[in-house]
Amino acid sequence: MGYLIGAALATLVALIISKLWKIFMVVLWRPYALTRYFRKQGITGPPYSIVEGSLPEIKRMMKDARGKVMDTHSHDILPMVLPHYHTWSSLYGETFLYWYGTQPRVCISDPELVKQILSNKFGFFQKQKTRPSVETLIGKEGMVLLNGLEWVKHRRILNPALSMDKLKIMIKRIAACTISLLDEWERQASDSPKKIQMNEEFQGLTSDIIAHTAFGSSFVQGRETFNAQKELQKLIVATSADVFIPGSQYLPTPTNLKIWKLGRKIKKPLKQIIESRLHSKSTRDTTDWPYGDDLLGVMIEAAKTNTGPKLNMNEIMDECKTFFFAGHETTSNLLTWTVFLLSLYSEWQEKLREEVLQNCGMGIPDADMLSKLKLLNMVLLETLRLYCPIVLLIRETSKDMKLGNLMIPKDTCVTIPITKIHRIKEYWGEDANEFNPLRFINGVSKAAKHPNALLGFSIGPRACIGQNFAMLEAKTVMTLIIQRFSWFPSSDYKHAPANNLTMQPQYGLPIIVKPLDV
Repeated sequence: MGYLIGAALATLVALIISKLWKIFMVVLWRPYALTRYFRKQGITGPPYSIVEGSLPEIKRMMKDARGKVMDTHSHDILPMVLPHYHTWSSLYGETFLYWYGTQPRVCISDPELVKQILSNKFGFFQKQKTRPSVETLIGKEGMVLLNGLEWVKHRRILNPALSMDKLKIMIKRIAACTISLLDEWERQASDSPKKIQMNEEFQGLTSDIIAHTAFGSSFVQGRETFNAQKELQKLIVATSADVFIPGSQYLPTPTNLKIWKLGRKIKKPLKQIIESRLHSKSTRDTTDWPYGDDLLGVMIEAAKTNTGPKLNMNEIMDECKTFFFAGHETTSNLLTWTVFLLSLYSEWQEKLREEVLQNCGMGIPDADMLSKLKLLNMVLLETLRLYCPIVLLIRETSKDMKLGNLMIPKDTCVTIPITKIHRIKEYWGEDANEFNPLRFINGVSKAAKHPNALLGFSIGPRACIGQNFAMLEAKTVMTLIIQRFSWFPSSDYKHAPANNLTMQPQYGLPIIVKPLDV
């Protein structure tokens, strides 16, 4: 008996020592070794703080930035949305090392190096493992967070649902949702110009559109999911600069209890939508897509088919989360900032109105009409440049990698600050912080001195699968607004762009709208 007790104690002691050694390596030795390793390559950065890394400094700078308001006509927003990048790049150079807790991160702002990272087809720069709260928001098994063969499988299954032929059919649904909203605007502004919170209106509109076009449901059916996602998004932003301890997501803390409750609220309506579609198969008269030809129908068909790659119900659920969130969040912000910029530069409203009336008249545009709206396309691209919904991208090395002249060890994150790259004067010229849609007159690849300096939808194999849908949706919505309204900023507007997972106006976007026939 004594022998067994001794053996058990020895095993326990060995286990404790092993755990302590691992903690020592992660918390102390690796940060020290990597700091020296990068310093030898000429890369420095803010000092590492035990366990917390650079997070206290990040939190302080973000708090200070959120207390400021900019001049309305200034688009030099990097100090607002990425204040730590703005400060550290001025102190340590364009490439620097910082610590997200114990995770090393290297900032890369050179478009040529960014191209190497994002165009790598071998998975050497992969999506980093994210916090459980983010997985709850957008789906652990959704395409955004997947790597390797699983990502390839999901991409291959979802591509047919987002082909241009399918997207062209969706224009009428997009227009119907938009006209319903614009009719309400006209009713409210029938007697005098009306102040409207554009960011809120566009969030509701794009939610309605993604629900109709991708899932065949109405906004009412998905409202609980959207509201829960918005609430969870705020919670994630509020805790993003806090130290995360692996395993802590299982503890019944007040924050975790909120996350679990919101996760259930997100999941329940999606499950009902999926089950409703499964039960509706018998009422469909098509054999090509027995569960429907939208995104949800394609995914369910992939789950039920006997041949080809398959999705299980958890994967479908998570892809629904991804598209419910990403499918409306990014486009709503693109529309918000487009309306904001056009409210400041009324001459561009007139230019676009002339183009729209010439090519579309006062009717609902089709795909051919939208393709002729060159000025509108340039305005949307310039909006993506100045106020890109996605503020930065992060990738993690799966092996030791050589990037330009830099050697990056395995399990190191590289961060790509899109907001910063979109403003580098070396590539965009001296007017990099100014609104100039004509810079895109010869296309995206010739707008800057590097063909990949615009990263609005990323580039390479993992470029946004929904970029064609987003641009088609934005063009349709803006065309219908331009046909019917003029607008200008409200005196209540406070210019304070903020990074809330996506770039948003911190205090909303109140705009005064006026029907053109009033």
